Amino acid sequence: MPARHFITLDDFAPDELKRIVARGAALKQMHEAGTRYQPLVGRTLAMIFGLRSTRTRVAFEAGMSQLGGHALFIGPADSQLDRGEPLEDTAKVLAEMVDAVMIRTLEHADVERFAAASGVPVINGMSNTSHPCQLLADVQTFNEYRGDITGAQVAFVGDGYNMCNSYVRAARLFGFDLKVATPPCHQPDLEVLGGANNAHLVNSPREAVAGADLVVTDVWSSMGHEGQEGDRLRAFAGFQVTRALLDVADKDVLFMHCLPAHRGEEISGDLLDDPRSVAWTEAGNRLHSQKALLEFLLC
Repeated sequence: MPARHFITLDDFAPDELKRIVARGAALKQMHEAGTRYQPLVGRTLAMIFGLRSTRTRVAFEAGMSQLGGHALFIGPADSQLDRGEPLEDTAKVLAEMVDAVMIRTLEHADVERFAAASGVPVINGMSNTSHPCQLLADVQTFNEYRGDITGAQVAFVGDGYNMCNSYVRAARLFGFDLKVATPPCHQPDLEVLGGANNAHLVNSPREAVAGADLVVTDVWSSMGHEGQEGDRLRAFAGFQVTRALLDVADKDVLFMHCLPAHRGEEISGDLLDDPRSVAWTEAGNRLHSQKALLEFLLC
């Protein structure tokens, strides 16, 4: 049977995604209760990082350890990829040695090439068009605080980059309504947007946030945007998420940010301290949602 990969959210059916999210919540409860659960003893995850990482690396590495397995870090200078070995060759070799591979790299096409050549499950740890692991944690976090996200009103404000694309996909797969406010030259992938009838571009952050149950943003200059910071600061003027903007949303609104945050840019300096922000829980849930993903793929 061919290996299952997790390159975008579309690789799994809606019911599979919901099962993984629910399982992440259950694994969190087990972890907090001190329950020892190690179904991955003897299993190894190779983690290829072409881009820097904090949450993705720590969550996968700690998660494999808690599940009884082992995670192997491979940085930019730690493999023959840095010396020109084709991705396909590396994928085939690793499939002979490990049980799964997580790859975090700028070009989404490279993740797809790697997965196409791999005989073991490949997980997209982030690319320039998609960040599916983050969405598992975000949905788990919303469900934890407010119940099932199905039917919720969600607003994404800021850059139509990988996080925004993933929210558009999630709107269709998890069944929530999404309003996206971005500058005209920084919209999400229009092909992805066209596939989601319940995701829409709106004219302003205020219009997006009005009545929202969840407000989400991301940095204005992500990895891959080096050297564009000045132009982006000008382009995104007026798109900062502030406490005053959250006041336009539902009274029980939650705020999320995948982090790291640039205070004073995409968010006001005080927003992560606002009681409506659940960014720290969101970050912590990366551990449990990614454990649920690993269990799904390897058990």
